[in-house]
Amino acid sequence: MSRAPVTLGLLVVIWILGLTTGALLGGPSHEPASNASLGVPTVGDGHVWTLWTSGLFASGLGEYVLSSLVILAVGVPVEHRIGSRQFAIAGFVSQGAGAALALAVALLASTVPNSWGLELHGHLIEDPLPWVLGALLAATAAMHTLWRRRIRTLLLVILVTAALFAGHLQDLTRLSAALVGLLLGPVLFGRAARSPALGGTIRERRTLVALVVAASVIGPILAAFSPHAIGPLSALRELFDQVPYSPRELADVCADPALHDECRKGQQALRLSGIGPLVMNLMPSVLLLVGAEGLRRGRRAAWLLSVSGHLTLVVVATVSALVRITEQDETRSILYGIHRHSSVYMELAPLLALLAILVLLLSTRRLFDVRAAPATYRRVWLGTIAATGAALVAYLLLGSLLADGFDRDSGAGTLLRDAPRRLLPPVYLQLFEPPVLPLTSAATLLFEWIGVVVWAVFCVLMLRSFLAPPAGHDLGDERRVRELLHCPGGGSMSWMSTWAGNTYWFTADRQHAVAYRVHSGVALTTGDPIGDRASPAQAVDEFATFCLGNGWTPCFYSVGPDTAAIAREHGWSCLQVAEETIIELADLAFKGKKFQDVRTALNRAGKDGIEARWITFAEAPLSVREQIVDISEEWVADKGLPEMGFTLGGLAELSDPEVQLLLAVDQDNHVHAVTSWMPVYCDGTPVGLTLDFMRRRSDGFRAAMEFLIASAALSAQDQGLEFLSLSGAPLASADTASELDRGALDALLDLLGRTLEPVYGFRSLLAFKAKFQPRYRPVYMIFPDAAALPAIGVAVGRAYLPHLSLEDSGRLLTQLLRR
Repeated sequence: MSRAPVTLGLLVVIWILGLTTGALLGGPSHEPASNASLGVPTVGDGHVWTLWTSGLFASGLGEYVLSSLVILAVGVPVEHRIGSRQFAIAGFVSQGAGAALALAVALLASTVPNSWGLELHGHLIEDPLPWVLGALLAATAAMHTLWRRRIRTLLLVILVTAALFAGHLQDLTRLSAALVGLLLGPVLFGRAARSPALGGTIRERRTLVALVVAASVIGPILAAFSPHAIGPLSALRELFDQVPYSPRELADVCADPALHDECRKGQQALRLSGIGPLVMNLMPSVLLLVGAEGLRRGRRAAWLLSVSGHLTLVVVATVSALVRITEQDETRSILYGIHRHSSVYMELAPLLALLAILVLLLSTRRLFDVRAAPATYRRVWLGTIAATGAALVAYLLLGSLLADGFDRDSGAGTLLRDAPRRLLPPVYLQLFEPPVLPLTSAATLLFEWIGVVVWAVFCVLMLRSFLAPPAGHDLGDERRVRELLHCPGGGSMSWMSTWAGNTYWFTADRQHAVAYRVHSGVALTTGDPIGDRASPAQAVDEFATFCLGNGWTPCFYSVGPDTAAIAREHGWSCLQVAEETIIELADLAFKGKKFQDVRTALNRAGKDGIEARWITFAEAPLSVREQIVDISEEWVADKGLPEMGFTLGGLAELSDPEVQLLLAVDQDNHVHAVTSWMPVYCDGTPVGLTLDFMRRRSDGFRAAMEFLIASAALSAQDQGLEFLSLSGAPLASADTASELDRGALDALLDLLGRTLEPVYGFRSLLAFKAKFQPRYRPVYMIFPDAAALPAIGVAVGRAYLPHLSLEDSGRLLTQLLRR
């Protein structure tokens, strides 16, 4: 804050002016003697200074408090980033030019016959946010591509939505100031800082389309709940006008033939009243919001849903406009119900907005090419049809039981005619006489909510279909991955890519492969790219492009320093998530004081008759396999929590015929401990082994692990292998990384590691491996966007503990609190 004198100075001025002028409680526009408010009348009277003075006042105490919070949250960091001089220029120019532009729009709107222009012409406003927003948009020119695009897109979508639907002069001024700041930024800062592209921009384009569609849906909803909305697209708020009659009063009105027209209008209004019709009228909007999420993920089905939905709305809006034009004496609207301020303008403006969204969707069709797996939408339609059938049957049966709760005979025939209408939003039924209307609470509940259930089921099923993995998995991919792991070979932990649960991506020439799995919209890789070591950067870039094309956030997990260096060159974030320990075998000899524990384990095993025996799980006798399973089950039960997966192998990974087991077995063929070792190849030649599975009996030979690892090292040395990897210890670090490798977020992972230590013991595991005097190699997680960390955290958690139940979560929390 000490580096934001302009922001803090203006904030002090705002509060001093509010206190000294008495505007704190009502704003200057409520003070007859004040000429500080912005408006067409004040500027028309020659008070040009109001272009700037309006930014030093607010319209009431609540607005003063909220504006102050925004100024502190936005102004302080922006000024700190771009400097006080540039911040002052950006704020001054944005406020003045933005206010002038807003007044110009207001004058232009008032020249066309419409209620919006007339309203704007008489507004007087005071608002300190335009200059803050203008400075923020100007500052984006000095930001990197990701944050520049994010801030501009989100802020402009919000401001445009507010201007079109709320439509006050205040909303126009904020939007205008932001646009001025957007144009001013390149003048102040020149070209924006850019990082090399990694993965392309298809995700951003999809996100932009999804944001526009979502804003077009959310805007009418917000306007509907705002009684003071005046924007050109605010007509939807008229859906919720006060209803002139209760159901029983309306029944009396309709009993009089002379009041037929009044009866009809009352029925239309009543059908739109209450919570049930409100929710039902909003269900198409909810479905379009679900479609927007699918658009963000690039789903073809979401595009079809959005296009068909907007086509339907265009047809309904067109019919509504035609009805309004041809029946000038009526104040009814198919799309918006009965309202007091209906006009052709109110019908045509939403129609044009719907057409604009439809054109946008049609012009961006090629962006949405991600298809679901076979039978995905067969399940969606079958589920929806089943829900529809159940709802209609329930309406007929329960309606017959509640026959006295309706305003006229509600026999089976009447209910059967009315049943299909229960599935349509009431606002679309304005031209049709309702066969029945409910009178009692029970009948009202059935009448209004039976259709909501069907729409809700359809929305949930569609959302689930967008979250499901897309089609395209090739069963022959694993064979090709194994070929690449043999020649040219992979890294020390690349063999994990063969584990179940991974999906494989290949470069066009199939010389590189990446094993990954998708959780919560994040594509987590299992280690480094596999393949030709001469061009790993190409594989990283192409895989990132593939992920973004599918609507996923790419996250290379458990990768080495070489891949991390490539990511840094492209401006990605990098976090150390583990520490790998590697034993070099060339000159290995367990001599000296530092190997005292290892020599003790070897000597003690010899005295106790324990030997190390190599075997594969498939070749092991049934009795040995059962003992291995028993040891593993005991270990998991002792933890009291589910066994972790992803980069931590379990029993399922032991069945690989190329994975070798090293057992600690006594003279009675009793297994005391078991370890598994994954192969590492280079150009078809084995060069190392990597430790994965590691379990011992609680009552067995206590130094079994030291004995087995030492025995494996000596055996590998005899075979001429180069190294033995003891794999990575998650959330643990030997503090050997350079300052370049460490960032602020590492403190969070360090805290997480300390928190989980009492339960999973990752740091103790790293300390145990230190007995073998290994070489430390940091293991990283790299990702393009720090803002995606929450989703990445969820994805990593689900990858490691995919079957974690609510009970398991409670048990984990209990153990952490206890320890």
